Amino acid sequence: MTAKEYNVAVENYSDNIFRFALKHLSNEMSAKDIVQETFTKVWIKHEEVSYDKVKSYLFTTAYHAIVDWVKKEKRSGDIEHVEETAKTPSSVFDVRDVLTTALNKLPETQKSLVLLRDYEGYSYAEIGEIMGLSEAQVKVYIFRARKALKEYIKRLDLVI
Repeated sequence: MTAKEYNVAVENYSDNIFRFALKHLSNEMSAKDIVQETFTKVWIKHEEVSYDKVKSYLFTTAYHAIVDWVKKEKRSGDIEHVEETAKTPSSVFDVRDVLTTALNKLPETQKSLVLLRDYEGYSYAEIGEIMGLSEAQVKVYIFRARKALKEYIKRLDLVI
């Protein structure tokens, strides 16, 4: 990939990767760090990466960076996230909060698949390429994730 193609990739995909990371992490600064780390890794390997495959390479790299970040935060504790949850009044009902909570209860792979499909609008084939899964596996994981989300939302007495 040339420097010009790299710049086009930054322009075309940086916002998408930011949204993807933000949905996972719920922290704007961390999401920006993930975007920066992703594009840094791509630049380091820009001679090996084909421009035709840059989209899947970017999202795969971002996904792995997010997983690493989540593991690191579980070990060290996420002070900012704890403060945000403490500030949220429990008596106020917000659909966005319910969906975010439901998404956070999913396994990381299922969460990523739902975010890529339902929030970002990628096709099953594109998601399979990004995540390194077959199209059939993607469909099964998304079905199971949606079913779990539905069950979680059904259980909530607050939704009334």
